[in-house]
Amino acid sequence: MALTLKKKSESGALEVPPWHPNLRIVEGLPDTKVVRTAFFVNVFCGVLAIGLALYFGYQEWKLHEINSQIADLDRQIQQGSKQSREAVALYKDFKLEAAKTDEVADFVNSKPTVSNIILRLGTIAPKKIALDALEFKENGITIRATIKGAPDRASHDATAFEKQLKADKVLGPMFSEVNTLTIVRNTTTGRLRVELFCAYKKEKKS
Repeated sequence: MALTLKKKSESGALEVPPWHPNLRIVEGLPDTKVVRTAFFVNVFCGVLAIGLALYFGYQEWKLHEINSQIADLDRQIQQGSKQSREAVALYKDFKLEAAKTDEVADFVNSKPTVSNIILRLGTIAPKKIALDALEFKENGITIRATIKGAPDRASHDATAFEKQLKADKVLGPMFSEVNTLTIVRNTTTGRLRVELFCAYKKEKKS
């Protein structure tokens, strides 16, 4: 009776032994995959490299744009600073000239009109008093006059003229005080010559 090669497994099924021994070395066999794993690795690395290149390129472009904007702003600031300095210099010159103009205007406005004073003095001066000269100064007016009539009355007329200047409704408000400086006799005519000083009122500074 021939020996059988079949034997029962633990489960009761018959196992058929290989027809020849398996002598293959699996590690040494060539890769028979249609798409190899290395391909996917290379594709991933390539995509990653391209993505990084695009990202850093975009960042570099943004940095270049920012630097360009900064340079433009610097140029605008420099141009604006130059114009601003020129404008400030012009404004300072304008303020100096305006101050001079205001000073002249204030001086002119603070002083009474000469023609009005002369006309008013000619109107209110008594017939006994002849106006010889008017000297307009920065702080007031010097009046020189000759008093007609008897010498004993001349002194009284000079005092009365002083009071009249103080009380005059037009000239009085212009002056802070009116004083008789000198009364002398003219040796040629025998008449008295009087000199009065009318001081302007000082403006109150606010």
